[in-house]
Amino acid sequence: MRNRLTILKLGGSVVTEKNKPLTPNIKAIKRLAEEIHKADFKPLIVIHGGGSYGHPLAKKHNISSGLKDYSQRFGFSETHEAMVNLNSLIIRTFLEHEIPAFSFAPSSFIITEKGRIRIFNLKTLMMALEIDLIPVLYGDVVFDNKLGFTILSGDQIAAFLAVELGARRIIMGIDVDGVYDSDPKRNPSAQLIPELSLRDLEKLIGKIGGSQAPDVTGGMMGKMLELKAAVKHGIDVLIVNGLLPDNIYKALIGEKVVGTRIRR
Repeated sequence: MRNRLTILKLGGSVVTEKNKPLTPNIKAIKRLAEEIHKADFKPLIVIHGGGSYGHPLAKKHNISSGLKDYSQRFGFSETHEAMVNLNSLIIRTFLEHEIPAFSFAPSSFIITEKGRIRIFNLKTLMMALEIDLIPVLYGDVVFDNKLGFTILSGDQIAAFLAVELGARRIIMGIDVDGVYDSDPKRNPSAQLIPELSLRDLEKLIGKIGGSQAPDVTGGMMGKMLELKAAVKHGIDVLIVNGLLPDNIYKALIGEKVVGTRIRR
């Protein structure tokens, strides 16, 4: 491969209208497709969140806590189907912008144990990368050895793949400019933190507020906890506002962009 792998995680709050159930952010998805096509960076894996497609349904049916009642089976299937629909929309948009995107449904090849990845068949993903396809994965419901089933966040997938495949970096596109010293949506005086070391990150964990919209994967706290493992392995992380034009493009090609950089 010409370059070391980049993992691009697009948050659910970027690709959907997170406070409107089952509503995609079409304008943002099209713009992101344009930026990814313009950057023309390979090898690249894209992972997107669930936003208003996955989180409300998963919360309604209490999927993350596992199978406790057979009636949850319908919720499990319904949540997966919602994510498939969002993923299909994103794939179609990418293809329309001449991006060779290929969908990978996590529930078809990943098994967790108490919510943590235990089995992940990487072979097909690696074969896709070898022929310059861009795999597109997403947060999904998955089968779990102990719980029966659960929710697997796109953030956990991103960190896992970055470590296992020796990625150079993870780019996270979210709905704010990066990591702040307090919740910028609630505190207008919150200050953006442009640089974080692993030690800084560990100090911040526990102080970061959660998402205001339903988020069964932990909001910003969940992201920080997952990213910690990748940073420990020497993988750089850049968190930027994916709702602002050209931020993802600049991040992909290595131009300076407002955000938070996390390094070991």
